Amino acid sequence: MGHWLHRNIVEPGKLPLLLALTAFVVTFLVTRVITRLIRAGKGPFGNISSGGVHIHHVVPGVILTVLGGFGAVASGRHGFGSAAFAVVFGVGAGLVLDEFALILHLDDVYWTEEGRKSVEVVVLTAALVGLMLSGFSPFGVNDMTQEELKDRGSVITTVLVNFLFALGVLLKGKTRMAIFSVVVPFVGIIGLVRLARPGSPWARRLYRRRPRARARATLRAYRHDRRWAGPRRRLQDLIGGKPDPDPALEAGRR
Repeated sequence: MGHWLHRNIVEPGKLPLLLALTAFVVTFLVTRVITRLIRAGKGPFGNISSGGVHIHHVVPGVILTVLGGFGAVASGRHGFGSAAFAVVFGVGAGLVLDEFALILHLDDVYWTEEGRKSVEVVVLTAALVGLMLSGFSPFGVNDMTQEELKDRGSVITTVLVNFLFALGVLLKGKTRMAIFSVVVPFVGIIGLVRLARPGSPWARRLYRRRPRARARATLRAYRHDRRWAGPRRRLQDLIGGKPDPDPALEAGRR
């Protein structure tokens, strides 16, 4: 194990990335445990306030992210400094993305349906960093030989083609696939072949005079959402906790 770690992580200079990812995941999980305990009124933890203002943990997260980012850039890819700043950056990023929904909506939506976006973004980020740690690089550059990398035209062409793949998938309304296709271009090819989601820019533009394509896209999206919405919600509830009931829905049921 030690030999594998040194050969695949330490020598290529990926140790800071591994430490940052570990710190990121651990920070997010610990933060969610603490916030769930605060929500349940258990344990010694409580919200932090100053002058009547609730201090969200995104605030120290931003500070740590800035310190860790600048420190990592200044310290290079090897040595104790790079490892330490990578941990600082990972902790800060975990705190910031745990409240991604708050930043997006500019409102305290932590325990609402909108707050699920934070969990989704954290899982997506961890998966992408994990792929990069495994050897994948953005836009298919990792698949090029040393001779091809020396040819600037080949590099630019490869990056441009894979970027267009990712852009096409994004226009089809498949955001997650578009993000993953940046690291794994084959995902972009799959996304381009499949039908666009109804309401996406691609569907509005190219399916406007194709009623069969619109109907097939709507049916496929319905089946996909019905199949995966439940498992995705249960996974998000397991990781981040269940949102508070919507008062409007509760009032409607009464």
